[in-house]
This record gives sequence, C-alpha cells and structure tokens, in this order.
Amino acid sequence: MTKIESVTGTGIPLLLDDIDTDRIIPARFLRCVTFEGLGEHAFEDDRLQDPEHPFDKPQYQNASILIGGRNFGCGSSREHAPQSLIRWGIQAIIAESYAEIFFGNCTSLGVPAVCASRKALEQLDQAVKANPDQEITVDLLAMKVCCGDQEFDCTLPDNARSALTTGTYDFLAQLLKSTDEIKDRAADVPYFTSFA
Repeated sequence: MTKIESVTGTGIPLLLDDIDTDRIIPARFLRCVTFEGLGEHAFEDDRLQDPEHPFDKPQYQNASILIGGRNFGCGSSREHAPQSLIRWGIQAIIAESYAEIFFGNCTSLGVPAVCASRKALEQLDQAVKANPDQEITVDLLAMKVCCGDQEFDCTLPDNARSALTTGTYDFLAQLLKSTDEIKDRAADVPYFTSFA
C-alpha cells in the first residue's frame, strides 16, 4: 500500500460549517453500483443553487486540497461522500473538525483529513482566493500545513496518522493480504466448520 506522508496541490476554498454528506453527494446518487462517476456530482445541489460555487469555478478545477469549516461531513454515514470528493480530485482536507464516520471513511480511503485552527483556515482561504495557483502542502510527518511563506500547525489522531504514513489505512487490503493467517486461525476455532 502507498505511504501517505504529505500531499501537495492547489486548494479549493469551502470555509463553511456543518457541510453534511447529503450536500457533498445528494442521496439520489447513492443508487450507483460502483463509485465511478460520483465526482461530477459532488456538491451538485449546492452548485445548482449557487453559480459562484467553488467547485464550478475554473480557477479551482485542478485543486486537490479542500479547505472546509467546522463539523465537515456531518449527517448520514455514507462512504459516497469522500468517494465523490476523491473522484472530483480531492486528495486531502483541512478543516476545523469532522464528523467521526466521515473522518474514518476518509482515512480508510487514504485521504488525510487534518484539523487546523479557524484562524489558520481563514488565512488559507484568503491565500487561495488571492492566488488559486499557490500550492499547499499538508505534511503528516511534521504535522504542518504550508502555503507560500505561511506555515500552520495541524492535528490528526495518532492512529490515523500512523495508518496513513505507514500505508496501512486500507483495511480490506490488509485482510486480503492476510488470507492464509485468517484461514489458519479459523481452523483453530472449535465451532468453525468451513472457510468459504
């Protein structure tokens, strides 16, 4: 698995609080069999209502770092929300705080979701709006966010940081890699009769 020690890219400002998963990807798009194509529908209803939505502005079309607000990803627990952001092009999120399940889904998909102070987010928001081509780096080893000559502290729970930086965030891949050990253990369980 890929170790994720840092992410560098341009930013997209969405410094709003309580962005829920239904706003990130509306419920009508949850009927898909795969996650392919979800990126084009990220924030679809918000974008229809707001012609100035950052996800529609040409200067942010290649952005890979999302700047959010407090309680990002709240609402229902749908993996489709981070999947749609990934497929739009987001590789890292910087926000004030996250809903727990959204945060867990981001981590297991290899998307660092770091927290920063409101003041740092406001400064990042202003920097990105002033210069959309300015690169941002989210450094998980130093736990810093760098943008031009500005540097901010960020936080990430130790278990998520370790999983990302060691490449052990993909729990399904870990299970598949351990198939032989799982079969051996299952054979030792007295009430287990077969392994499918």
